[in-house]
Amino acid sequence: MAGWVLGEPITIVACLSVTVLQLVAALLFTSSLITAYSLRSSEAFIVLWLAWDGIVHFTLEGPFLVFSLIDKVENFDNFLAVPWKEYGRADTRWATADPTIVSLEVLTVLICGPLCFALIYAICTRKPWRHFVQITLCVMELYGGWITFGPEWITGSPNLNTSDPILLWLYLFFFNFLWVIIPVIVLWQSWQAMTNVNWKSKRA
Repeated sequence: MAGWVLGEPITIVACLSVTVLQLVAALLFTSSLITAYSLRSSEAFIVLWLAWDGIVHFTLEGPFLVFSLIDKVENFDNFLAVPWKEYGRADTRWATADPTIVSLEVLTVLICGPLCFALIYAICTRKPWRHFVQITLCVMELYGGWITFGPEWITGSPNLNTSDPILLWLYLFFFNFLWVIIPVIVLWQSWQAMTNVNWKSKRA
């Protein structure tokens, strides 16, 4: 493990620090776009989410995909594998190259990642195809979440470790819940935008 002991506070903090750095990068990126494109608060929120989402897909899930296509995450010793080994304590499928998880990550990294930044471009430049991409991305995120956990729940969650509060509430619940509630909010924003356009066209 090259000095990193799974479950130790220093390892947990190091892994969470990666997430914080990704969020800081997303904040800096978004703040520059707010100024350059005069984004409204609702647009800024969505762009911030997309920036963080895209960064996570490329810099965190990207290495996971590479490791898993070569071997298993648990067999790698570099730091990029440590967050996934640590998360593997909560869900063993991520450490052992489960084919369903790896298949989902292929779509996540190669399609969802680019779509995040395509959507940022569409929002900033007011492209007419913005909500088509926004709905597509949100549905993909929600479907990925269901396929990740649905089979586990149906089969009695044999790969999930819910005995440790950190593993249950921080790793399994909090981080995955973000990828449910925020896509739902963004979907609702698309619904409102399309409904408003429809009403305006009827009144014209």
